[in-house]
Formats: sequence, C-alpha cells, structure tokens
Amino acid sequence: MKWKRRITMGLLIAAAALLFGYGAAYVASDDVRYLTRAGFEETRILTSRVPISRLAHDSTVPDSLRRLAALVVEVRAYAARMGLEAKETYTTYSDVGRDTLLLVLTVSPKTCLCPVTWKYPIAGRIPYKGFFDFAAARKVAANYAAQGNDVSLRPSPAFSTLGWFNDPLLSTAVTTDSVEMASLVFHELAHNTLWVPDATDFNESFAEWVGYRTAERYFLARGDTALAIRAADRLHDEEVLGGYYARLLGKLDSLYGLHLPAAQNDSGRTAVARWSRDTLAGPLSRVLRTVRINPNVERPINNAALMGVRLYRTELPLFDRWNATRRGDLATAIFELHRLLSDVRGPEAFKRMRAILHVSPQMLSTPSAPDSSVPVPE
Repeated sequence: MKWKRRITMGLLIAAAALLFGYGAAYVASDDVRYLTRAGFEETRILTSRVPISRLAHDSTVPDSLRRLAALVVEVRAYAARMGLEAKETYTTYSDVGRDTLLLVLTVSPKTCLCPVTWKYPIAGRIPYKGFFDFAAARKVAANYAAQGNDVSLRPSPAFSTLGWFNDPLLSTAVTTDSVEMASLVFHELAHNTLWVPDATDFNESFAEWVGYRTAERYFLARGDTALAIRAADRLHDEEVLGGYYARLLGKLDSLYGLHLPAAQNDSGRTAVARWSRDTLAGPLSRVLRTVRINPNVERPINNAALMGVRLYRTELPLFDRWNATRRGDLATAIFELHRLLSDVRGPEAFKRMRAILHVSPQMLSTPSAPDSSVPVPE
C-alpha cells in the first residue's frame, strides 16, 4: 500500500502548493479576487435553483410568483417553437437574497466616446464589467474617476452565460409586468441563439429587438391584443430613443473631434447637455408612447453612462427592415440572420446587414426633433 500512500502524499503536496499559490495570487491580484467572487456567486446561484415548472403549480408560493412562473414556462415553449435556442435557460428559479444582483461598471474618457473594454472567454471584448462585490465596484470606479474619466455604475438584475450554464431566472429580475417579463426571457434566449464576438452593441440591440418583437407575437398568439400593443409600443420607444442617442453621440463626436482644451470641452459638453434636456422634454416626449420624461431633471453629459444605454438601442430599425425582407416571418428572419453572421466579429455584423439592406446608419435614425447646431465656446 506504500504506492498509494506516496500518491496520496504527492497529491496533498501538489494541492498544498496549488492552494499556497492561489492564496498568494488572491492576496496580490484584483483579477483573482474578482474571479473568485464571481465563481462563488455563480455557484451559490446554481445551488439554490428550484424548477420553475414546480413553482408554477405550487400553491404554497405567492400567487404573483406562481403566475409569473407559469408565464415563463409558456414563453420558453413559444421561444423553442420559434427556433430560439432555449437550452436550459430559465427552467429554474433562484432567490439571490438581495434587491441588487450586481453592479455594472462602464468607463470612458471625457474627451472621446471610446469605452474601456475588458476581455472575457467566449464573449470577447466587452465595454462593461459586472461586480458582485459592491465595495470593489465602487473602488474601481473611484480609481477610474480619479484618472479623469467619466464612470457609470448601475445595478443589473440579471446576466447571461450565453447558454454555457443553466441560467436560472433570478429573483432580482422578476417583475409583475407581463410584457417586460416575457421580453426579458426572449432577450436572454436571443443571446443563446446569436452572439457575435466583440460586438456588444449588436448583441444587446439584437436581443432587445427580439425581446419585444417576439413578445408582441406571443401575446397576439394568446389573443391578448392589449399586451401585444404594449410590447410594440415599448419597441417603438426604444427605436425613438435609439435615434435620439445616435444624434446626441454624433454631437459629442463632433465636439471631441475639435480637441479643445479641458475648460472649453467642458463648456461644450454643457451646451450638448442643454440640447439633450430640451429635446427630451419637448419634441421627443410627444412621440414616446410608454416612457415618461421628467422635464425638470438635469442630465449632465457622462460618456460612460451614454454608451451604456446606447448599447441596447443601436440601429434597432435595421432589424425590422431585415424582418420585412422575410415577409415578417420572425422565426425565418432570426434563423437567416444567424446564418448570415456566423463568421463575423465586431462592427462587421452591422456593416454586413447594412450592405445587404442598402441602408446607411443615418437612414436608421428615427427623426424625433429638429436638429440644431451645438455652440462651442471660444
């Protein structure tokens, strides 16, 4: 049995060395601590899962949760019939035990719309970073801000592993709004179905479009016209806001292209912020159907925050144009788009779609208000 003892001792020595090395790395490396916390949270989420189908028939859970569980079961089945890659996503439910799942950090210099990116396996480069450790998130954000950057730290109720794990529906993502709940499920399953590496704006905008457009079809199939109209109105507002953000970012691009001194750049940003406030409170508010704009809220320019919200609203009308070329057959449109983009990365996804549809980015901006020049201080 000596050989067994030698192997066991060898394994113990190797394990001790690994643990020592890991421990040293944990103390010295923010990245190791970050990955450790992420792994711990993912493990905790996965080990607390319960089948959603069970919740849908469990009389001991609150009625609201039981109804939403039943809705998720139906939506998943509809998505599978549509050809979306449902896999095991949202077949389970996990209560994370807090109101906020994670904080998402975006960072950009004050003088250009060029976000800091982080590289991840599978997903590629992404212009945001999620933190389960809120103190660590605030510390990293403060460090970037101290270097003169715009930073944005926002809560996120959910995340996707792109189908690599059995992503549960999280308690933080549950809403009593049936349209938002259905669109969330369709959104996440869209990520399973089509993901272009290094193209976060395309991936999130595609999923946003799939979420609301498929929710519209789903509620129509159920005979619920009111909810179908609300889903269509939500997508309409996302497209209007997408056009607004495209124009806003265009103005900032023009400003930053002047390479002004810091004080003049700040004054220019203030002028753009004024245009933004007046546009939102005036012409834009009159065409939005579900979003309400508070005219009294000041919205200083923050490149990081703007790029974060823009990610979900980039060239949304392009997907409707693509769908129209498939005679409104949503399942076919999604399947053929997946085939069209199977070999692309980054900006090539939107570029290839525009080339096939013979449109330019300017043609996709929803007209929402008369344009005006932005004064640049001398």
